Amino acid sequence: MLRGLVICPDAELAERLEMALSESHRVAVVRDLDRYPSELEFMRFVRAHAPHVLFLSTESLPKAMELVKVVEKETPGLQVVAVSRTTDPSLLLDLMRMGIREFLSLPFALQTVAETLERVEESARKRPSVVGATDQMYSFLPSKQGVGASTVALNAAVSLSQHPGMEVLLIDMDLTSGILGFMLKLNNAHSVVEAAENAHQLDETLWPQLVTRVKEMDVLHSGRLNPDFRIESSQIRHLLEFARRHYQAICVDLSGNLERYSLEIMHESKRIFLVVTPEIPSLHLAREKYNFLCNLELGDRVSVLLNRAHKRSLVTPEQIEDLLGVPVMMSFANDYQGVHRALQNGRAVDPNTELGRQFAGLGNNILEKKLPEMDTRKRFVEYFSILPARYTVADDRKKSAV
Repeated sequence: MLRGLVICPDAELAERLEMALSESHRVAVVRDLDRYPSELEFMRFVRAHAPHVLFLSTESLPKAMELVKVVEKETPGLQVVAVSRTTDPSLLLDLMRMGIREFLSLPFALQTVAETLERVEESARKRPSVVGATDQMYSFLPSKQGVGASTVALNAAVSLSQHPGMEVLLIDMDLTSGILGFMLKLNNAHSVVEAAENAHQLDETLWPQLVTRVKEMDVLHSGRLNPDFRIESSQIRHLLEFARRHYQAICVDLSGNLERYSLEIMHESKRIFLVVTPEIPSLHLAREKYNFLCNLELGDRVSVLLNRAHKRSLVTPEQIEDLLGVPVMMSFANDYQGVHRALQNGRAVDPNTELGRQFAGLGNNILEKKLPEMDTRKRFVEYFSILPARYTVADDRKKSAV
């Protein structure tokens, strides 16, 4: 079914049009406006609802022409149907000059409406509407609980938000132990749970109530502990589609439990940042998760972030690369005091510290897509001689069965 946007200052005309569209069973009107919006407002409505067709009143032809120019420039493929009370030959000529080929007028005969919508559907199939949507979505996956993935995700999002023109969204998708709301001292009672429950109805009015503005970025926290809540794949898809139309970059903090919705998010992500620490248990689980993601054909999206790195650590980044088979994209200093101060103040790590500068570098690396080359180093497998050589989907199913 087509999603339709109606712009018509004439209330009676708009009502009769929507009745006709409803009777056709081919269009769902997702938004109706009783005025001609500005370009900024119009694009906000388009990003919120991603309509296939715009029903545009010709009550004010100059204002209608302005919106048609916006459609041609910003949303090529969005079908436009002009709407009027009467059929005026001079009006039809003006519409043709504007590039509008479809026209409806009172009394909106069912057969005429059906034929028009059939042509609109065909045109929409041949030339789908293009609404700007970012591909800059990044997942942060902890190798195990407690490795600091939430700290890394938060500071990465803050770093990205400080780049000019970057609208950034940070989402906490850990429904069992999400911590971002606490870390930032957020008071918003709404959360990702409400966003998921209303994923099919998200719009420019509801969304600002769900997110919290933290300086230059928006945050959608996980809310109160709710282990019984289940997010469906369709909810995730609609939520992400909406977010991608409104933000230039999206950072998602995952639980690490590989829930179905987490896998859905990782499939939609441009990069998956596997956060590890230089301890044996963390690296063991990192290898298993990486191999599991390889089985899902997601291995080429994985980059490793080494958190809490020590200068004299027994485990070097090169050895970690050798073990996991994937480069360590960046290492972050073990600055317990700095992270503690950030938690106390409900903000990101001080950008003037060594760790703060490293997080700023992470944002730059993400945007510039710079990944270090992996060197051939001494094998590190002896540290993991007791581990299985390969983690497979079959192994995961066996564990689930137990």
